Amino acid sequence: MWNKAAETMDRRSLKKLQLERLRETVTKAYGAVPFYNKLFKEHHVSPDDIRTLEDLVKLPMISKIDLRDNYPYGMLAVPRGNCVRIHASSGTTGKPTLVCYTKEDVSNWSEVMARSLFMAGLRRGDAFQVTPGYGLFTGGLGFHYGGERLGAMVVPTGTGNTIRQINLMRDLGTNMIAGIASYALHMAEVAGSMGVDLHKDLQVRRGIFGAEVWSDGLRKKIASLWDMDCYDIYGMSEMYGPGAASECSAHEGIHVWDDHFIIEVIDPETGEVVGPEEEGEIVMTSLTKEAMPMIRFRTRDLSRILDVGKCSCGRTHTKIARIKGRSDDGISVNGVKVFPGQVESVLMRNPDVGLNYQLVVEKSGALDKMTVMVEANGTLADQAARGLSSSIAKEIRPVLGFSPEIRVVPPLSIERSEGKAKRVLDLRKR
Repeated sequence: MWNKAAETMDRRSLKKLQLERLRETVTKAYGAVPFYNKLFKEHHVSPDDIRTLEDLVKLPMISKIDLRDNYPYGMLAVPRGNCVRIHASSGTTGKPTLVCYTKEDVSNWSEVMARSLFMAGLRRGDAFQVTPGYGLFTGGLGFHYGGERLGAMVVPTGTGNTIRQINLMRDLGTNMIAGIASYALHMAEVAGSMGVDLHKDLQVRRGIFGAEVWSDGLRKKIASLWDMDCYDIYGMSEMYGPGAASECSAHEGIHVWDDHFIIEVIDPETGEVVGPEEEGEIVMTSLTKEAMPMIRFRTRDLSRILDVGKCSCGRTHTKIARIKGRSDDGISVNGVKVFPGQVESVLMRNPDVGLNYQLVVEKSGALDKMTVMVEANGTLADQAARGLSSSIAKEIRPVLGFSPEIRVVPPLSIERSEGKAKRVLDLRKR
């Protein structure tokens, strides 16, 4: 393990540490951030009310809207001069979600990233290629600093220029890559067009992927294409970035680093905390963030806390299921909520399905119509394409509760992206 003392801490000691850090975080936020001070007073709660971990539910929840309303520095708990870094997520309303970091914040982020990367098999001296974007996006620099902290040789390629990415993997002997799962599929296609055999010509045998929802079926497809062991990583800029939680070799859930975060799962409609194994929306509280503490931050990500004790890997930190989707990512089709991951889970277990798909939703009179565009795994005759379409339709109906149209198209027919794949095309909004 990278940090055995922290990663295998007994649950009683972890909870004691969480309570100490929670009380410190709440006290600091109440005293230093006018937003929290006003919010807590409006809900008739103060730091003195936090005596146990169970008292966390007394505190109000916050969201991205609060961060945008306090843009740029309204959420700071330290003088701006103490900040050494800024990251931001894109803003749908014109204002991004801005996050500031002190030197200690950057160090803590590097620590949880080093744990996550070590857990996924990265070791000192490995060539570690970082394909997410650098800049205001947290992905690239998060993996970069974690890899350096661990002692790996970081190859900071960033986003795009896929032919160059493949050439560097071959020339430098890259052992492990970080990125987005759908981009790993795209790289596999590009490598094939270059005549590069992923199994014979490259040494990439491990990959760690985040930033988008990807199913177990897609994991198996990537693993087969690359001869690669794949790991899931979870995080968001509000909680440093990637690395708030990550998967171990057991591949039976994602460990949340409990010494840095408290995780809750709530009913997204009522806001009430649900029990272990009950699915809902993840709410996270930071315990070590200096510049911008986040208290009960609604992530909109859907998962559940797994009701397990110590993992077979030996780590004692809370485990959650892999992310199912986002509460605001589901699309309503004639009143039925559809998540792309539900469709992907069906498609990716069919060997005749290729590497890309897209859900197209449009109006047909007064009703909604959804078409699942599916690339075939190779050229199919008309009869074979109809057979594949029929087979997918039979499997997908019990999952969605209705029968969308299935349209099988030739390989490479659906537009590619060097970032997150665009899984939904909603023509009703046009």
